[in-house]
Amino acid sequence: MSALIRVDLMLREAVDTPYSDLVTRPTGAAVRDRVLTEMRDFSDDDAQLDFSEVGLMDFSCADEVIAKLLVAILEQPLQRLMLRGVHHNHADAIEHALARYDLVIVAIGIESPEPHLLGSAPDDWRDAFRMLIRMGRAAAPPVAEALCWPVPRTVDALQGLARRRCVVAYPDATFDLGAVA
Repeated sequence: MSALIRVDLMLREAVDTPYSDLVTRPTGAAVRDRVLTEMRDFSDDDAQLDFSEVGLMDFSCADEVIAKLLVAILEQPLQRLMLRGVHHNHADAIEHALARYDLVIVAIGIESPEPHLLGSAPDDWRDAFRMLIRMGRAAAPPVAEALCWPVPRTVDALQGLARRRCVVAYPDATFDLGAVA
């Protein structure tokens, strides 16, 4: 099970405000610092940032809270960070912020429970990710067959997703989305 971090609560703890909007770079930096502190206090391999109660989010906050947070945790043992409750208006700011750093993250939108990728991901990664959603845990050969791709192309896509912590790679050479519930 993933640790759930409610971003609206982190905002209220980091900045004395009655609002649930993530605007201004200093606000984003304060929330990021609060989230990092929270992440150090739990032992789960996965964490989910819940944006479902966040109102507006501007680019500078997406940059501070998500992109810079992903960069900061690259050296931590955390297996994966995912986003939950992402509103359509959040997704645009997040996409733009992640593209600046060539980062990608798994997100679950408020409008749809199906996971998707936000940020910089080649089309092959996106196609392989969508296939894993349909197939569940699988090795590269069945995914390649379902996509009508050569196995090496599929392995490259799945390993790329695993390196970016978007899927879980297991010792038996299978991959899946891991804990998304």
